[in-house]
Amino acid sequence: MKILILGGDGYLGWPTSMFFANKGHHVYSIDNLSKRKIESEYGIEPLNDISTFKKRINHWNKNQSNSINYRVVDLLNYKVLNELLESFQPEAIIHYAEQPSAPYSMASRDKAVFTQYNNVIGNLNLLFAIRKHCPSTHLIKLGTLGEYGTPNIDIEEGWLEIEHNGRKDKVLYPKKPGSFYHLSKVHDSNNIEFACRIWGTRCTDLNQGLVYGLKTEEIDYDFENLATSFHYDSIFGTVINRFITQIALGKPMTIYGNGSQKRGFLNIIDTLKCVDLAVNNPPKEGEYRVFNQFTDFLSLIEMSNKIKIFAKQNSIKAETINIENPRIEDENHYYNPKNTSLLSLGLKPIEFDSNQIENIFKIVKANLDRVNQDTLDPNIKWKF
Repeated sequence: MKILILGGDGYLGWPTSMFFANKGHHVYSIDNLSKRKIESEYGIEPLNDISTFKKRINHWNKNQSNSINYRVVDLLNYKVLNELLESFQPEAIIHYAEQPSAPYSMASRDKAVFTQYNNVIGNLNLLFAIRKHCPSTHLIKLGTLGEYGTPNIDIEEGWLEIEHNGRKDKVLYPKKPGSFYHLSKVHDSNNIEFACRIWGTRCTDLNQGLVYGLKTEEIDYDFENLATSFHYDSIFGTVINRFITQIALGKPMTIYGNGSQKRGFLNIIDTLKCVDLAVNNPPKEGEYRVFNQFTDFLSLIEMSNKIKIFAKQNSIKAETINIENPRIEDENHYYNPKNTSLLSLGLKPIEFDSNQIENIFKIVKANLDRVNQDTLDPNIKWKF
């Protein structure tokens, strides 16, 4: 299958490129490298020293039989995007290519505008290019559970059946995102659903939880040259990465607010499995299909307790402290997202346990000299 991967230099885009190439697919991977520019702007860098997009691709192609084509392309450049889709004619497009940081999107007016413009206009350009050159392709868009917010009802997979004044209908699940980044993803979802309904585009929207982990089959071929990025900082880092980095440094895990807020999450290997399941089970023409892509959800306190169990097993000091929550969010909330679709397709989740924590901890310990502790604490607040 001819698969185009957008955002191929990113934390998930790079492992996805290798994963599908390793399966024998014809992979074309593109990126505009904007995340690296943001890292430079804020003086942050991944914990592990990763090669450039070009070097990683060249190293893979030199040592593996199934090569990856690549190009630096910005989705905002509609002319170049058109030419690429016309020439490559992808059968599936996996879309990671967006500014992915909620804190960055809340830092200032300029950052919010950049996030919305980059993400929404880039996605619109993609939809028009698909319509023009490859209308039967299957678009797999990586969304986020953060699109939903924390409603006081169960979170269904994308759609909600309602009854009002004696009549029934099926509508897109109402969303209450918590940042300009998450709001941009809602706009993307609405625009994609519109394209499916009006143009007959086919799409799977994967509303994904937080992803943890660094090890995949392909990365393990040569970790030094093929590793993906690990961020612990307050701009691109996740709470799991921050907690594990903090205990490796001998510092307490910092819990935002009271720690009752819940997050869905999954292992990076499960992300690849989910995308693969979507690719191999495409929706019908005109269908906008939504899968909630996570394998478990925990409160921040429950997450820190799992890390404390690992720490106790290995005689590592692990404490927590509560700090002011930089975000505006309901910390004591109901949270019950559904994730039956991917499980019904055959997903067998990896459990977040001490073994998974140890895999990350070992990599953090080996790179402790690269940790910039000034970037651990949040310096962007939702409320100006």
